[in-house]
Amino acid sequence: MDAAHARELLARERARTERELAELTADSGESEELSHVDQHPADEGTELFERERDEGLAEQLHEQLAAIARAEQRVADGTYGRSIDSGEPIPDARLEAVPWAERTVAEQAAYERGR
Repeated sequence: MDAAHARELLARERARTERELAELTADSGESEELSHVDQHPADEGTELFERERDEGLAEQLHEQLAAIARAEQRVADGTYGRSIDSGEPIPDARLEAVPWAERTVAEQAAYERGR
């Protein structure tokens, strides 16, 4: 994959991820629609679940932004499209689907199993 196309894909993914993070952050402050007086005890559980879910999603989005930044650096370094573990080429189809991919599919699966 050429560097210009890689930069375009990464810029699009960065913008999408930042937008999702901003929307998630904006939504988290709007949960005070009802008074806490006379609420069912399960409402507190629902609010806790939603807050924890949002925190988990925000963490994933921050991790994705960090991965995008690393991929942008690999483009600048001229190493984009090669596995950070083996140096093997990452197929263009994988990079189209996951522009910030750092490993081949097989290497990523092995990496995740080893966690």
